[in-house]
Amino acid sequence: MSVIATNELTKRYPGVTALDRLTVEVQPGVVGLVGANGAGKSTLIKILLGLTEATSGRCAVLGIDTATDGWRVREQVGYMPEHDCLPADVSATEFVVHMARMSGLPADAARERTADTLRHVGLYEERYRSIGGYSTGMKQRVKLAQALVHDPRLVLLDEPTNGLDPSGRDEMLELIRRIHTDFGISVLVTSHLLGELERICDHVVIIDAGVLLRSSATTEFTQASQQLTLEVTSGTDEVARALADASLQVRHDGSVLVVELAGDETYDLVRDAVARAGTGLVRLQPRRHRIADVFEGEADHDPAT
Repeated sequence: MSVIATNELTKRYPGVTALDRLTVEVQPGVVGLVGANGAGKSTLIKILLGLTEATSGRCAVLGIDTATDGWRVREQVGYMPEHDCLPADVSATEFVVHMARMSGLPADAARERTADTLRHVGLYEERYRSIGGYSTGMKQRVKLAQALVHDPRLVLLDEPTNGLDPSGRDEMLELIRRIHTDFGISVLVTSHLLGELERICDHVVIIDAGVLLRSSATTEFTQASQQLTLEVTSGTDEVARALADASLQVRHDGSVLVVELAGDETYDLVRDAVARAGTGLVRLQPRRHRIADVFEGEADHDPAT
C-alpha cells in the first residue's frame, strides 16, 4: 500500500495556485520531494497533515483521507518543521517528553521513548541542557527526535539540513537514512539541494510551481549515460581539441570534459589525446545523470526561456 496518494490535488490562494492537479503515489521507503522555494512543497505537507484543506482533489496518507480524518493521520505521522520552533528555556528531554505525551504516550513510556530517541539522534549526553544553548545542528536533532518519539509509521521532514555545515549535513542525512533501514519508518524529506536526495532516497518526486515534473526511482535519475567524464591536471582546452580532431563529440562542463561514448575505442582515443597533450589524467568515468538534469531539461523546453 502506498504511504501517500494524491489525485488531482489542487490548492489555490488568491492570485496563486500552490498545487495544480497533483497526482502522485509514494511507496514505503525514503522519498525525496524536490522543488525550489515556492514550488508547493510546504503546502503539500500541510495538506498531508490535515492542517490545510485542498481546493479540490483527494489526498490519502497511510490510506487515511486527510480531509475527513486529519487527526488520525497526525496520530501515525511525525513532522519535523523547517523553521526553528523550539522553546529555549527547557531541556531536550522535557520538550520531547511533552511531545510524546501530546501524541498519547503514557508518562513512563514517554520518558523511556524519549531517552531512546535522543540517544538515536546523538543528543543523549546533552539531553538535560536548555535548548537555548544548543547549536543549530543540535536543534535540528531535537526537532527530529520529537518527530520520531511516538514511533510513527511515516515522518515528514521539511528541509532538515537547513543551516547545517557540510559535516552536519552528512550526519543528518545518515540519521534520516537510518530511520528507514533501522526502524522501518517511511520518510518523506523535502529539499532544494538535489545532491543530498540522490544520496539517501529510494524515490524522488519533483514538483515545480505546484505541477508534477517527474516521479521516479532515484536509480532512474542517476543511471549511467552514454558519456564519459574526463578530468586532467592541465591543458583541458588542448585535450578537447585533440579529441575533436579524433572525431569525438566533446564539450566543457565546468572544469571537466564530457565526451560522447562512441564504442570501446573511445577510451583509447582519450588515452592518446591526453598523452599527446603531455598532461595527467585525474579521472575518466561514465557520466551519470543528475536529478538537476530534469530541471535543466524543463528549462530547455520552456518557450519563455
